[in-house]
Amino acid sequence: MSAVTRMVPSDMDRNRWTLKTWTADELPRILDLMGTGPHAPPELFAEAIPFAVNDTTAGAENELQAVVIGDRGKIDFPRIIECSNYFQNLRKRAEAGETSRRLLDDLQAYLDDNPDRVWENSWVRFSRARLSRYADAVFRRDLLADKSAACGPERSDACKFTPVFRGEAQVRVPVSYLLKLALADAVGVSPEIHPTVKTTGERLMGHFLNDNSSPEIYSFYPVPVIRSFGMGNAIARETLKRFLLSQLLIQYANRRFGLIDSGQRVVIYFAPHTHVRQKRLNDLISDAFYRELFMSPCLCGWDRGEEKHRYMGLCHQVLSRSQLHAVSQLREAGIITRNLVVMPSLSNLSLANNGTHISLGSRKLTALMADPSSGFGVREEKYIGDLAIKIIEHFLPLFVGTYSAAPYRLDFWDFHPEKALGFLPHELDFTHLRMIWRRWKKKARLKFFGRPVTPFGPKALDQWFSRAFGLKGDFVQDFRLLDYFVAVKSTDRSPALDGTADNQVRLKQDLSDFGVFDSAMPVYLLYRLREFAAMGFSGFEGRYYSQFENIMTDMGSAAGFQTLITALAYKYILGGRVTHGDIPDDPTLESERRQVFFGTAIGIPTFYVHKKTRNRFLHRIINRTRRIRLSRRYAGYIRVYNEEYRQALLSVIREDGPDLIEMMGAEEILRDLSHRIEDPKGCSAAGRLTSGILESAGSTHPMKLDGEEFGLASERFYRSTLRKRQIREGLDLLEIDFKNMDANAILGRDIFRDSLAHILGQESADAFLRWVRSEVTEERIDETELIRLIHLTLLSIHHDIRKAEQSEFR
Repeated sequence: MSAVTRMVPSDMDRNRWTLKTWTADELPRILDLMGTGPHAPPELFAEAIPFAVNDTTAGAENELQAVVIGDRGKIDFPRIIECSNYFQNLRKRAEAGETSRRLLDDLQAYLDDNPDRVWENSWVRFSRARLSRYADAVFRRDLLADKSAACGPERSDACKFTPVFRGEAQVRVPVSYLLKLALADAVGVSPEIHPTVKTTGERLMGHFLNDNSSPEIYSFYPVPVIRSFGMGNAIARETLKRFLLSQLLIQYANRRFGLIDSGQRVVIYFAPHTHVRQKRLNDLISDAFYRELFMSPCLCGWDRGEEKHRYMGLCHQVLSRSQLHAVSQLREAGIITRNLVVMPSLSNLSLANNGTHISLGSRKLTALMADPSSGFGVREEKYIGDLAIKIIEHFLPLFVGTYSAAPYRLDFWDFHPEKALGFLPHELDFTHLRMIWRRWKKKARLKFFGRPVTPFGPKALDQWFSRAFGLKGDFVQDFRLLDYFVAVKSTDRSPALDGTADNQVRLKQDLSDFGVFDSAMPVYLLYRLREFAAMGFSGFEGRYYSQFENIMTDMGSAAGFQTLITALAYKYILGGRVTHGDIPDDPTLESERRQVFFGTAIGIPTFYVHKKTRNRFLHRIINRTRRIRLSRRYAGYIRVYNEEYRQALLSVIREDGPDLIEMMGAEEILRDLSHRIEDPKGCSAAGRLTSGILESAGSTHPMKLDGEEFGLASERFYRSTLRKRQIREGLDLLEIDFKNMDANAILGRDIFRDSLAHILGQESADAFLRWVRSEVTEERIDETELIRLIHLTLLSIHHDIRKAEQSEFR
C-alpha cells in the first residue's frame, strides 16, 4: 500500500468549486435552489439531492431479436435475396467467369442449409384484407411521407410495403412494425371494445419503434423509483408486462393475419448478439445490400420515416468505416506488427446487437429547468451533468456480468486483433489497449512453446493449428460491450465531458475529421446526459445493459443501484467533494477509468493505473483496494485486481453514502450485488445465462464447444427456454393484477366493474387467466380468447399508468 499512497496527495474531502467559469458563490446558490445549504443537517442535505429519495422516475428502451420460422419457399427473406438484383447479377458474373463461383456457391449454401428453418429479421407478408378497418387506416397513415400532413403524398418506397400477389393486395412489413399493426387490429377489430381499452391501446402504439434491425419498445409511462415501490422493481415490472404484451401481440398476428397458416411463424425474444447465420451472410454480401435487407424502414415513431431510414443508413456506413479505421489504429498502437491482416467486412453488424437502456429523470432538476426564472439552466445542467457522468463511470464495472451479460465463445481463429478488439481502438488510449490485449491473450492461453501466438490469417490453417496445438480461444462474459461502439474517446482538443456548452459538437467534428464518426450522430457514451431541452426531462441514460437473465431480479436491482450511484454522484458534487479538476478531461485519464469496464467484460483479472495519476477520484478508490502492488512489467504503474477494485467500490459507496442507502432502502441491493461479485457462477447474470446455454447445448463448459456451437445453443436458449420463462414471469404479474382488478370490481371501484363485465361477462379475470395460462405459454391460445387477454392486459396497464400519474412519491 505504501507505493500507492505516494501517487498524489488526496484532497477529496476539501470543499472546492473552483474550475473554469464557476465562481466561489456558485455552490451555495445551487444548494439554495435544491432546498438546502452548506450548513444544513446531513439528513436534510441528503433529502435535497437530485435522484435521492422520492425524486426519480425511470423509463427503459428494450431491443428484441426477431425471427420468422418456416420453410424457405414461404418466407419473405430468402425470396427477397433470390429475386434481388444483387443475387442475379452475381449469378450472371459467375456464369460468365467474371468472378469466382465460390461466393455464389456460399450464398446458395446459406439459403439451402438451414435445418432449424429460422430466418433472422425476415419481413412477413399477408393479405391486406386481414386487417381491420381501423388497422388499415393506421397503416395508410404510416405510409405517408409526412404523417403530420394527412393529405400529403405517400413515401416514395410505399410500394415495398403494399405488393400485389396473384391479384390480391398484400401487406409486407418488418416484424418491428407488425407489433404496432397487431395492436391497432386488436383494439380496432370490434366496434364494441371498451373505450378505456381502446384509448389505452391507441396511446401505446407510438411506443413500438423500429429504427434499427430489431424491434425497439420503450416504456409506456414514467415509472416512480421510490422505496415503497421497491426502488427499481417498478421499472422491471413495467418492462416485463410490456414484454408480455408484445408476446401476446405476436401470437395474435400469427393467427389473425394468417401467418402460421401461410407457413410464417414469428418469434420475438431478448437476445444480445447478432444471429450466427446473419454474421455468415454478412461476410457474403456488400454493405449496401446488407442495408437493403436489414435496415428498418422506420414506418412508425417518426413523422418523416424515410429521413430516419436514411439516417440509420448513415449510421451503418459510419460504423462500417470506423471498424476499417480501427485496423490502422491497431498498427499505430503496435498491436498489429505484420502486414498480413484479416480485413473486417465492409458491412458492420454492431447495430444488430440488442440491449436495454435505462433512463432516470430527476423531478427536482426537471422542475428547475422548466422554470426560466429558477436560476438553474442549460449551463448548470451541463456542467454538473458532465461531472456526474465522469464520477459514475468509475462505478460501471459493478454492472458488467453481475446484472446483465452477453456470454460469447471465441475460437482461436477469431483472435485476430482487428476482429476481436472491435471498436476498442476508438474507445481506449493505445497504452491501455496494449495492456488489455496482452492480458487477454494470456487469459486465453494463446501460447506456442511459451511464446504468444495469434491466428495467421487463412482460416483452414488456423483451424489446423488450433487442433494440433490445443489452442481453443476464449470465453467472455459480455462480448456485446466489445462488439458495439459504446463510448467514443475524447480528443486532446475536444473533451466530451468537461462541462462546457457544445463540447460534444466539437468532439464530433474532430472525430469526423479522423473518419471514425459523423457529426450528425449523437455522441456514444456509457452514461449519457438526457438534457431537458431535447427530452423534456433532466436526467441520464444507462446504455451498458446487455441481456438480463431474470427481468425482475436482475433489471430491478440494476435500476435501483443505478439510481443510488447517480444520487451519490450528486452528493459528491453538491457537497463540494468532487470537481472537474479531480477528474481531469484528458483522453489518457478517460481511458484509464474506462479500461476497467472493458476488462471486466472480457474477464481480465487485473488492470494497471499510473501511480502518479491525476485522477484524484480514482486515486481514492485505489487507496481502498486490497492486494495492489507496483507492476514489474510496466514501470510507474500499479497492478490492481479487478475483483478487489469492485469490492473497494462497494466500500466507498457504503462509506460515502450511508444516508442515501438508508433513505432508499438500498442495503439489500448492495448485499445482493456483493453476492453476485463473490459467487459469479451461481449468482451473477453471466453465470446463470451461461449455465442455461450449456444446459441447452448438453455441455458442461463453454470451452468444450466451438464458437458456432455455443452461438447456436445461445440462440436456442434465448428463443425458447428463456423466452417461455419470461412469459411465465409476466403471467405471474398479471395474476396479481387480475386478482386486484377482481377485488376492485366487487367493491365497485374505478372502472373495473364495468370494464371487466364488458370483456368477460360474469367470469373473473383471475379465473380466466388460470384457464388460458398454459395455452399462452405454449402458443396454442384461441384467437378469441387471445383478444380478451390482450384487452385485459391493456386494462391492467391503464391502471398502472393511473397509479404512476397519481403517485405522490410517498
